[in-house]
Amino acid sequence: MRSLVLVLLGGDAGLRMGEILALRWCDVDFRRRQIVVQQSVWQGIVDVPKSGKGRVVPMTDALGAALQRARHLRGERVLYRDNGTPIVHATVRAWLEACERRAGLEVQGCLHKLRHTFCSHLAMRGAPAKAIQELAGHENLMTTLRYMHLSPAARKSAIALLNERVEEGELGTDFGEMLETGPKSTLRSV
Repeated sequence: MRSLVLVLLGGDAGLRMGEILALRWCDVDFRRRQIVVQQSVWQGIVDVPKSGKGRVVPMTDALGAALQRARHLRGERVLYRDNGTPIVHATVRAWLEACERRAGLEVQGCLHKLRHTFCSHLAMRGAPAKAIQELAGHENLMTTLRYMHLSPAARKSAIALLNERVEEGELGTDFGEMLETGPKSTLRSV
């Protein structure tokens, strides 16, 4: 269960390593279905997140359900090791490597890939870049754009949007004929 929570915190909420290490139950609002990212752990020290400010990340249904099932009374943090101590970077890496082995994936133990996956999946489903930036807690939109990897299918879907112009009559039925004979009233000049 802990491994599932870990993977979903990275892949469905886009949390950074330090934010996952520092996540407390008081930061998880089940009623509002959101996580308030207020702190991060870096080299054992609890501080503000990398961006210097907190953010609110709505929970997916899967993440909310996994967190509900993983609730415990060990302490204030969400994730703990079997011996009751809070998780550290090495714990996260070991849990991720075990998940990758079970899934038959190349074993790398890299949590940051889940953050890229989070941003990419949002982009492929049409989320505005500004929304992705805020959810990921990026200071700069250019950083967000580097995270937004699109699949070939997403690029084909983008081109399909241009085909919809013809279907909706925006460009007429024969774009080539229009270019040869001149613009019609439906063609807008740019």
